[in-house]
Amino acid sequence: MDQTRIVAFCVTELCLPHLKEAPMLRQTKDLQELVVEATDGPVGDVTDLYFDDERWAIRYLVVETGSWFSSRKVLISPIGAGKPDWDRQMLPVFMTREQIENSPPIDTDMPVTRQHETEYLDYYNYPYYWGGIGLWGGATYPGLLLPGYTGMDSPLALRAQVNTASARSEAEQQGQDPHLRSSEAVIGYHIEATDGEIGHVHGLLVDDETWAIRYLVVRTSNWWMGHDVLVATQWIKHVSWSKQAVAIDLSRETLKLAPRYDMDLPLERDMEIAVHRHYGRKGYWPEDDQLAEMAIPQRAAA
Repeated sequence: MDQTRIVAFCVTELCLPHLKEAPMLRQTKDLQELVVEATDGPVGDVTDLYFDDERWAIRYLVVETGSWFSSRKVLISPIGAGKPDWDRQMLPVFMTREQIENSPPIDTDMPVTRQHETEYLDYYNYPYYWGGIGLWGGATYPGLLLPGYTGMDSPLALRAQVNTASARSEAEQQGQDPHLRSSEAVIGYHIEATDGEIGHVHGLLVDDETWAIRYLVVRTSNWWMGHDVLVATQWIKHVSWSKQAVAIDLSRETLKLAPRYDMDLPLERDMEIAVHRHYGRKGYWPEDDQLAEMAIPQRAAA
């Protein structure tokens, strides 16, 4: 399948969101059970996810190629991926096995630098995702950055908004820390509320359309007869990687009384609304969603 047909199929069938439906939120452990399939066959299994701890978005999937070709780990950007097929536990990617095999090498035991990222993105001719106001540069959905897609979020429009030279300069200034972290590494980190420590990170919930991390699953049961609760990533003040702790803008009592989250059940929008209502915060979904506006009280943040 040529690049133009790949892009057209991606945009019309897989990459664009179903606008009338709430996006599905998936646990990172579910994403790590996916098999990656190129346009000409399977590639390997997802073993980890690298996320940006400033914007809280999955930037790369770490894929173990196994026996498909010379066994090594490679990076796959959501820019080149379609919507996961959860029935088949498969993630389609819009590149060939040969392209993936010849992609720039990466040492997953070392931090991914901006230099590594620019080499990788240049190899696939993807625009840089940093520097714009959107989650993905000038776009909301990574698939809209695919080369050849023509539209308001096309690479040509994006490059007019985010100058490639300035983005590269920013990459050089950031040096060795592009704020990319392993989703596996953050599991177990302590949660620091505004008035003391409470629980630990038990999981992450990812929007499988934008690849944004929407919530931390916080387990409070090691402090009292507690339960799992949700904390939206916009309520995170900072992450201390040296102390293995996540500081949040919520009190212990507020967390203690938060709605119970069951990791064995799909997260419905009604539950999300209940969580935001409890914390007195607005949701991340569009404000013209009348149901959300009526359900979430307009009061000061807790």
